[in-house]
Amino acid sequence: MKTKKIIKTARELAKPFRVSKGKNFRLKDIDPDDTLEFTEKADKPRAKETLAMGVTALAELQDKLYAQDKWAVLLIFQAMDAAGKDGAIKHVMSGVNPQGCQVYSFKSPSAEDLDHDYLWRCMKHLPNRGHIGIFNRSYYEQVLVVRVHPDFLAKQKLPPKLVGKKIWEHRFEDIRNFEQYLARNSIVVRKFFLHISKKEQKQRFLDRIDDPLKNWKFSSNDANERDFWDDYMEAYEEMIQETATKDAPWYVVPADNKWFTRVVVAAAVIETLASLDLAYPKVDEGKLKELAAAKKKLLSK
Repeated sequence: MKTKKIIKTARELAKPFRVSKGKNFRLKDIDPDDTLEFTEKADKPRAKETLAMGVTALAELQDKLYAQDKWAVLLIFQAMDAAGKDGAIKHVMSGVNPQGCQVYSFKSPSAEDLDHDYLWRCMKHLPNRGHIGIFNRSYYEQVLVVRVHPDFLAKQKLPPKLVGKKIWEHRFEDIRNFEQYLARNSIVVRKFFLHISKKEQKQRFLDRIDDPLKNWKFSSNDANERDFWDDYMEAYEEMIQETATKDAPWYVVPADNKWFTRVVVAAAVIETLASLDLAYPKVDEGKLKELAAAKKKLLSK
């Protein structure tokens, strides 16, 4: 499959899950088990083949991004535990040159983090021009886990007068403004919410407990957080409603079928890079003369 055809296919695959205007978005409209017209038995092998071709196309586009050195791309992944963020990142970015890609996982904030504004620790790791930066969780935790667990907010050392009824409204506004600022400085932001069902999450947790090789992935806190499932779904829905924009859209990706999740994520990244009109830099006349002279010298010895 040629690159142009892959890009066209990528656009078609990504479009149903892209949210550029959040006002009317409802999480219930996206089925976590959705695979579009594909079926696992008939299409899973084809999906894996498509992903492999997509990884090759992505590597080609990333090489041009790196050479052109004008754009940076920031990919943000948010999800409930066991939704497959790590696997999606690993498989989709498997063909990318490590020199032009950095992945950062954001855990609970450190004491140093808490002595700064909540965007600080993420701002430190924004990608350079020509690079792809990947955030495994991000500043969006501030309107998700912190919102579901208000005691986390109390640890952020904010003056009481700044912690009012409008704090979440203010944070959404700050995030929209921040992402607009990034867009205006050639940092392209794309955000992924891997939407897993409560039933599928339970099964993946049980798999982690039953498989000794996966025991390390499971924490008792993972099971405890399921008690707040409905609160998280409300938080995710409002987050998308308030921060999905044309410059920084969300992709709400069905996550009950990992093979399909990875194809959609790859499609969205390919679509994004293809939209940037990437090309290798053209060398000027002086550079061409320099290359000719160097070649002549090399051949003479």
